[in-house]
Amino acid sequence: MEKTCSLLVHFDKGTPALANEIKEALEGNDVPAKIDGMKNAIMLLLNGETLPQLFITIVRYVLPSEDHTVQKLLLLYLEIIDKTDGNGRVLPEMILICQNLRNNLIHPNEYIRGVTLRFLCRLNEVDIIEPLIPSILANLEHKHPYVRRNAISAISSIYKLPNGEQLLVDAPETIEKFLSTEQDQSTKRNAFLMLFNCAQDRAINYLLANVDRVSDWGELMQMVVLELIRKVCRTNKAEKGKYIKIIISLLNAPSAAVVYECAGTLVSLSSAPTAIKAAANTYCQLLLSQSDNNVKLILLDRLNELKSSHHELMVDLIMDVLRALSSPNLDIRRKTLDIVLELITPRNVTEVVLTLKKEVMKTQSGELEKNGEYRQMLIQAIHSCAIKFPEVASTVVHLLMDFLGDNNIASAMDVVIFVREIIETNPKLRVSIVTRLLDTFYQIRAARVCSCALWIIGEYSLSLSEVESAISTIKQCLGDLPFFSVSENEEDADSSKKPPQQASSITVSSRRPAILADGTYATQSAASETAFSAPAVVQGSLTTGNLRSLLLTGDFFLGAVIACTLAKLCLRLEEVQPSKVEVNKASSNALLIMVSMLQLGQSSVLPHPIDNDSYDRILLCIRLLCNTGDAARKIWLTTCRESFVKMLSDKQLRETEESKAKAQVTHSQPDDLIDFYHLKSRKGMSQLELEDEVQDDLKRATGEFVKDADDANKLNRIIQLTGFSDPVYAEAYVTVHHYDIVLDVTIINRTKETLQNLCLELATMGDLKLVERPQNYTLAPESSKQIKANIKVSSTETGVIFGNIVYETSNVLERTVVVLNDIHIDIMDYISPAVCSDTAFRTMWSEFEWENKVAVNTTIANEKEFLDHIIKSTNMRCLTPSSALEGDCGFLAANLYAKSVFGEDALVNVSVEKQADEKLNGYIRIRSKTQGIALSLGDKITLKQKGGS
Repeated sequence: MEKTCSLLVHFDKGTPALANEIKEALEGNDVPAKIDGMKNAIMLLLNGETLPQLFITIVRYVLPSEDHTVQKLLLLYLEIIDKTDGNGRVLPEMILICQNLRNNLIHPNEYIRGVTLRFLCRLNEVDIIEPLIPSILANLEHKHPYVRRNAISAISSIYKLPNGEQLLVDAPETIEKFLSTEQDQSTKRNAFLMLFNCAQDRAINYLLANVDRVSDWGELMQMVVLELIRKVCRTNKAEKGKYIKIIISLLNAPSAAVVYECAGTLVSLSSAPTAIKAAANTYCQLLLSQSDNNVKLILLDRLNELKSSHHELMVDLIMDVLRALSSPNLDIRRKTLDIVLELITPRNVTEVVLTLKKEVMKTQSGELEKNGEYRQMLIQAIHSCAIKFPEVASTVVHLLMDFLGDNNIASAMDVVIFVREIIETNPKLRVSIVTRLLDTFYQIRAARVCSCALWIIGEYSLSLSEVESAISTIKQCLGDLPFFSVSENEEDADSSKKPPQQASSITVSSRRPAILADGTYATQSAASETAFSAPAVVQGSLTTGNLRSLLLTGDFFLGAVIACTLAKLCLRLEEVQPSKVEVNKASSNALLIMVSMLQLGQSSVLPHPIDNDSYDRILLCIRLLCNTGDAARKIWLTTCRESFVKMLSDKQLRETEESKAKAQVTHSQPDDLIDFYHLKSRKGMSQLELEDEVQDDLKRATGEFVKDADDANKLNRIIQLTGFSDPVYAEAYVTVHHYDIVLDVTIINRTKETLQNLCLELATMGDLKLVERPQNYTLAPESSKQIKANIKVSSTETGVIFGNIVYETSNVLERTVVVLNDIHIDIMDYISPAVCSDTAFRTMWSEFEWENKVAVNTTIANEKEFLDHIIKSTNMRCLTPSSALEGDCGFLAANLYAKSVFGEDALVNVSVEKQADEKLNGYIRIRSKTQGIALSLGDKITLKQKGGS
């Protein structure tokens, strides 16, 4: 078994040193050789070697050395070696060590004294320590603070030993007197900490006697004072008023660490508005003054917690929180915006939006490489503000429309989606938005943005001037027709090969591109050149619009959107244009554009032909313009808008439900005590204490003190580790708290014998790590022992904890081993439902490399019921709106999303179909950035999808 040591030493197992080589190095007079020899001896001892033959050599040749490094290594060696025999008695040769330690404690060099005192802090053998007590106490009066500081630590450690109070009977009194005269801050901190741990009443008396001087104490001392206050107030809440003043005074301390701890202590001890405001202001000041990004993120987490529990008080500090946007770090900016968006009210929304507008304008400078991502976050934040408070939309929509041509496609998409929603929810802005969109349409370079912008133009261009301007803008962005040209010979050859109906469907003029002197393109007749034979794309001039260049890349989905937009505009032109000639002219031009796109898609100019869906869609638009009925007109001009309005209402309903789910629902018991604030005695109470009393009464009245923890749920977390017939019975209560797992193991000795050296040995599988080494215990007959084991978690995946209990009895010399049942840590303890946009979901889906595909195998016959079961089993949120899941079509597809406590994203796509035999068939696909979460979620779904509990 590995031995404990306060030093972590790297050991290369490939070339271990031999005991004889170490002995030779130690016996020589070469100090560097002695140092290497001691290091090798320590490394071997740490890895299980005993090396008993080296002890006398070290006593003879290493103990007398005056070298400080050798002396320090000697103390490490003494810390590791066994100092007792099998019965717990100190070995006789330790007398030599005891004499050496006494000499070190009275050594003229303060370093030797100090390291020896630090060594005594880690010594547990009372028989060795007892003769050294006078020398340890004498070091309290040494002139050097380094020695006094370590003497205090040694006294504190000895006093905590099982028989320590007998060795140092007057230690607390001695330390209290020492504290009143000591001037060194670090030494005072150690002395106060000793009283805090060993004699709390004396520490409190000293603190209360020096209340006025606390602000002058050093940082280390003040941190211990705050820890003492927290401990005292948790055990005795009635004394809280004595210490609040101390905390308030320390809020002005020069140390940022002390100020941060003060704010945290205030929040934990008091819910009074004055205290919460003081803590929040402190966090905001630290947020601006600290340059470390990790510190800023922690402070934002604290502010987020305050926002959840004291929302009304945090609203007044929204502009202070917004100042954190000055940091260039995107994580800090994102977290700041998340906090601010939940604090917006009608009173502050104008000021917040004005600040966000200024930040958007700053991103145009292009100085930072991540300006595009930051701009996208700001646009999303402004979008959220405008939806909640429509009156501010008019102040931002025109500014944001300047970014429709942004190189960051995601940012431009956010803008156009924002515009699409605002133009529907704010009818007053319709005319100005359509006009501005038509003016800036030529700047758009992304096909997806163009598609959305075209839909807006087609739906919301209502007046005659708007419709005519929209058709003109689209024609200008498409450029001159046709999109390509062929020679006469090529055309004749093509027409002879094509079927008659296809050859006669369209005629393309035979023209080819030519480069003019100014560098622009023009077209000329093929009759003037006979050498031309192959078809060629007509690019148009350099100023040609964006739609043409996108179409010539083969994006025929955009072509279908153009066709639909032109069809809508022509239908609406019939309603607003009295002249039939103009209507027919516009329809003819639209038909020519649609036919030209079909011809381009079927030509050999582009590497890929037009897809069937886009072809059918464009053909439908052609038929619509050739023969329009009232039913078709209603679908194109009315029903489409109604569907969009329904989609927006579903989105708002979903957001409302989410906000209600976040709200804390509290209940009070019928027989709960309610104190009447106005009838209370206020004698001797400060304003803060009075406010605290009111807040406590309000919490009690609303049931906030009532714990909702289900006792049955607690029982489910108790895991039986051994059988009832085993000599040792063990069970564990598992508590999972974010990054920590605490096992509270109860061990019962069911035999009539005393169990010696009983040890709970645990091991882990997965990203779990044991924090503490196992200790040995002695268990009396039929008695029990509570053992706590802490385990650190580093990632979201299913882990396994296994191990055994090892013990000895007086009758049997061999050790007995009881193997324990495995403890499986559920991934559901680490993930929680979360929300993200459809765009973000698709982006992550394409980026994440780990996928786990699980086949559907369930007895559940209904698709919606199966989806609900998967959501409940995986603790995820369904991103697909409920309106999209309505109806009974025999097929269902939905996206689920969750986030782990480590910030990992879990994406799930459920696709199921009902077969002819009424059984469900399909797949559940899980994607994540890490392998562990994908595999663990897959295992969980496989286990749960049958429809069991």
